[in-house]
Amino acid sequence: MNFSGIKEEDLGTPTLTRSHDSLQSYLTDHDLELTSDGCYVRWASINKKHPRNWTASRKSYDTSLIIILDLFTTAISTAGATAAAKAQEEFGIERTLSLFLFLSVYLLGQGLGGVVFPPYSEAFGRKKLYVVSTALYSIFCVLIAAVPSIVMVVVGRFITGFLSAIPTIIVAGSIEDMFNSQDRLWLIFLWAMVANMGLVIGPIVSTYITADLGWRWIFYLAAIVTGVIAVLLLTIKESRPSLLLARMLVEVRKETCLEALQPLNPDHTPDMRTFARIALFRPLRLFFGEPIVFMTSIMSAIAFALIYLFTEVLPPIYESLGFSAKQSSLPFIAIGLGLISGLSTRILDHRIIVKCHCQGRSLLPEHKLTGFRIGAPFDAVLAGYLADSYLSYAASGFAALSLTRSLLSASFPLFARQMFSALSANVAVSLLALMATVFCIVPPLFFAKYSLEVYSENTVDKEGY
Repeated sequence: MNFSGIKEEDLGTPTLTRSHDSLQSYLTDHDLELTSDGCYVRWASINKKHPRNWTASRKSYDTSLIIILDLFTTAISTAGATAAAKAQEEFGIERTLSLFLFLSVYLLGQGLGGVVFPPYSEAFGRKKLYVVSTALYSIFCVLIAAVPSIVMVVVGRFITGFLSAIPTIIVAGSIEDMFNSQDRLWLIFLWAMVANMGLVIGPIVSTYITADLGWRWIFYLAAIVTGVIAVLLLTIKESRPSLLLARMLVEVRKETCLEALQPLNPDHTPDMRTFARIALFRPLRLFFGEPIVFMTSIMSAIAFALIYLFTEVLPPIYESLGFSAKQSSLPFIAIGLGLISGLSTRILDHRIIVKCHCQGRSLLPEHKLTGFRIGAPFDAVLAGYLADSYLSYAASGFAALSLTRSLLSASFPLFARQMFSALSANVAVSLLALMATVFCIVPPLFFAKYSLEVYSENTVDKEGY
């Protein structure tokens, strides 16, 4: 096709010339199109290379692998409390200090990583982060277990916590990349439920491992599993649409000799200074500027922090009642059952989506409020609401949530025993239950306003999903 009649200065003008019509025809052949103002090239809705249009098997494989990674790293986080109980004797340190080193340091690292990695993934892609971080996670788990030094424990737990922020938060962005709202409803629920199951599995499995093999084998086994996952992650595909579109435009420029062609890229960061100024502070801007992010972060953070608190206080309580060390970890199964009960809210959300679709109405995040009111006591619908509200910037929204969650989760276990000792177990649990009950009145106050315009410009979905 001849593009000699197209001048680069013509690109970006609202009115398409005849030559521009030829360019549009060329782009159509490649399942691309010009924006309405003629300034940029964007995806056509039928483009098979867009992650939303990948085959079901490809999306299922990639999503399953990164969700499994999140499950395992989450389990290793709560396993820190079990390791701390045994390691304090070996290193000759107090219980609170050991807990801080094995659990809180990990979570503080995760909080920092949660600010840095999500906007980086939105600007520069997801796959490399998954592969490199998982491989490094495996290496540092080996060092924690093999090197008999408290310094290595601190360094290793902080770095593994820092790296764990990638699956913990970026999974939400990857799911948003590949699935529309209708499909994402179930994927976000599955991810949240599986990841939260890691909180439950961690204390149970680590207790059995420690009892039979010693605390170091928690990290040896973590290294083996994450090493295998790192290799498997080499087989997934990059899912960030803006990055994939930019790669496609490189080939288009070569074939058309039109260097002025630019992709429609809301994630564009021309240099690291711009990245730091805009993208890096986006999670903080969302947290302090968006009521939905603020309230969701606080609610989710407290819910998560309570589980970390329970890893410290529940086993001793049940041991005092005559249970063995292994048996005292089994009450965490009840938390898992509570997570599964959140399935009812997902079914309700699905019915709302179908109803809106049949009536020809666009699906808004607020349509999730009914399910949220019901699900608040189970705390299993926050992730889906946040993902639907912030869409392309879901990972940054989750970064704000993760930072708050990490800070509270790191601090709650440190005063848990003192609190339960001073108030008695019954009174302490009653106060926590009262605080959780207050959450049930919060959902009607929520609203969202960010990124819908950006989403409409970049989506390939036709039905408002």
